[in-house]
Amino acid sequence: MAKSKFLETAQSDFYRLVGRKASAFTLFKEAVLLKRYRAFTYNYWFRMAQYGRGPFKLLGILMHKRWSTKLCVDINRAMEVGSGFYLSHGICIVIGANTKIGDNVNISQFVNIGTNNKKGAVIGNNVYVGPHACIVGDVKIGNNVTIGAGAVVTHDIPDGATVVGVPAKVINYDNPARFINHPYRHQD
Repeated sequence: MAKSKFLETAQSDFYRLVGRKASAFTLFKEAVLLKRYRAFTYNYWFRMAQYGRGPFKLLGILMHKRWSTKLCVDINRAMEVGSGFYLSHGICIVIGANTKIGDNVNISQFVNIGTNNKKGAVIGNNVYVGPHACIVGDVKIGNNVTIGAGAVVTHDIPDGATVVGVPAKVINYDNPARFINHPYRHQD
């Protein structure tokens, strides 16, 4: 039997955090009972709001709103987010509804990703977004990219680049995505 999308994505998010697989019970215990990792607790309810069914979806929506307020995190539950989503500190993050996020993406504290038009940013796989970074407009961020702290991204970023500054500029292509710990790999 195939896993539910909720269970698959919640397990991938937890794997990114601790580097080991977890059962549905362990996920529940960590997110609901212990709340040891508040960013994971947020992700758990975010995934439940996205993929839950029936009363679980309603519970997910309510808890997602509660944790969004508690952590000052504004991520629309209808947004496309890949597996292995990692919020490093899970506080003060705003991501516009039209943004698309790939697999194994790290979002740090005080990050803003948004646009004034209907097309949002597209963020590839294995991307690290440092603290206080801003991604503005309908830019495309390639795979294996590192966006430094405080960078303001207003143009497309190629695969494997490290960018810093205001506006963000490529400084090298050395050791891309070096801050992506425990990358989640899909089981085929």
